[in-house]
Amino acid sequence: MTQLPALTIAEILDQPALVPLWPIVGRALGLAESTTYQLAAENRLPVEVIRLGRRRVARTVDLQKFLGLLPQETGAGPVYQTGPSAGNDEEAGYQPASPVEQSRTYRQ
Repeated sequence: MTQLPALTIAEILDQPALVPLWPIVGRALGLAESTTYQLAAENRLPVEVIRLGRRRVARTVDLQKFLGLLPQETGAGPVYQTGPSAGNDEEAGYQPASPVEQSRTYRQ
């Protein structure tokens, strides 16, 4: 039996959130099918294996992190979009407060 070629970076980045151990995880790591399942059984794959019934899958983000395809985490908090298109505040009954008028005292 011939081994399938390894996945390209574009193919790995174009996967859904959960991917099967074979062929996706195995091919991304350059492993044969039997080796992929053997390492999973021994809990030696570099990604967490999730059992869904009889299926075994992995999170794509874990695979991408292991392969160095995601930017390094800097420890900074998440970035939020601001502005009118940032959320559904109007549907939730949110109304922005009116601007506060500043009173100024002028000396004459």
